[in-house]
Amino acid sequence: MKTQRTRSSNRILNLLKTLNRGISAQEIYLELRQSSQSMGLATVYRALEALKLEGAIQARTLANGESLYSCVQEDKHHLTCLQCGVSIAIHQCPVHELETQLQKSHQFKIYYHTLEFFGLCDRCTEAQAVSDEINVDI
Repeated sequence: MKTQRTRSSNRILNLLKTLNRGISAQEIYLELRQSSQSMGLATVYRALEALKLEGAIQARTLANGESLYSCVQEDKHHLTCLQCGVSIAIHQCPVHELETQLQKSHQFKIYYHTLEFFGLCDRCTEAQAVSDEINVDI
């Protein structure tokens, strides 16, 4: 049985549809407040959870633990730097075939998937190398 969306869920979904990026629950709360559609932060989190369970939105958890929410459009893949937090989109997907196999073999409806690699970007790798050289010389 499909549940009816709440007014709060619809407001959040409409906001996410207008954005072309992931946004945190706190940012959603502030955006709605600035547009005179204020709701409590707990309501934002409840509505996000309901929309996620419905498969209407997806959540991407960053290295710092913060979640970014966006409409389900396509699978997202990233390289994320643990030092500075920069996130680089990967525009190819090595797991689409696996996704299809899993749906069939487990009779499981997959809404989306994410693939995230964590490490150091070029800039942070270079900065770390310079720092290591300085420490060795001391």
